[in-house]
Amino acid sequence: MYTLHADSALDGTFGSSALHQFLTRDAKSTLTPNATQRTTLIVAGCYILVIGILWHIPVLSWIIYPFKLLTVGFHEMSHAFMGLLTCAHIHSIELDPDEGGATRMSGGIPYLTLPAGYLGSSLIGAALIACGFDTNASKIASIVLAVFFLFTLWWSRRDWLTWVLILGMSGLIVLFWFVAGGVALRYFVLFIGVMSCMYCLWDIIDDTISRKVNSSDAAQFAKICGCCPSQVWGVLWLCISLAFFIAGVLVGLVAFKESAAQQKEDSSVFLPVPGSSSAISLTATGYGVLSLILVALVGLLGIPM
Repeated sequence: MYTLHADSALDGTFGSSALHQFLTRDAKSTLTPNATQRTTLIVAGCYILVIGILWHIPVLSWIIYPFKLLTVGFHEMSHAFMGLLTCAHIHSIELDPDEGGATRMSGGIPYLTLPAGYLGSSLIGAALIACGFDTNASKIASIVLAVFFLFTLWWSRRDWLTWVLILGMSGLIVLFWFVAGGVALRYFVLFIGVMSCMYCLWDIIDDTISRKVNSSDAAQFAKICGCCPSQVWGVLWLCISLAFFIAGVLVGLVAFKESAAQQKEDSSVFLPVPGSSSAISLTATGYGVLSLILVALVGLLGIPM
């Protein structure tokens, strides 16, 4: 009986060890970047370095100013969408030239709508980083952004700065879609994702940890909760946002293992560049989508048809 028990224990130990080795080996191979992913990681690292440098040089900081405003737009848009999910009525979204913003709503659940700004914009950034590892995923992300932009334009139809920003970004997305079969779009989406995550982390530190801004989301959240100061919530949101940032990179590594050549081939048949051989059969569909977008913009502007 003792020998049999020892054999069983040995078998169990061996089985557990084999399973552990398999899982460890599989996780290592999954998270190990291939050549294309290494290039993407290097580009993302360069983005972080360049953004960090431009951020602190007064004159050159204007280069990334529009992308700062875009991240503020993500912040306010996240407030608004969480408000919708909690049955709030969204009155307006406004962006300030001084990199501020405001979402005016009535109703909703403040415990969810207040943290949604920081956490939502960092989650959007993380999703864009993950999509930045693949050309087709970047195309899908651009379409989703276009839908979000339409909602934001509706809520901010009286705010000229938001219109200029979103129309400008939409123009860049369309432009980069045409460059190198969508490869430029992939790196543009990656840049927006990195910028959004970095701005969110810096904004949380600046508004809630290094200095207390009484009008910040964390200060208002601390006021309604009454249990912790705003700095505590700021640290918590900072950790969550950093986790989103890291998760975006890990998801990109795990989900998109295709080489650059494979991505180019897949991209040629998935929402291809207009005018290419793969796009000829999709011309009617493209005109249909364009017509829907034009109708939506006309509706937002209130132009009679």
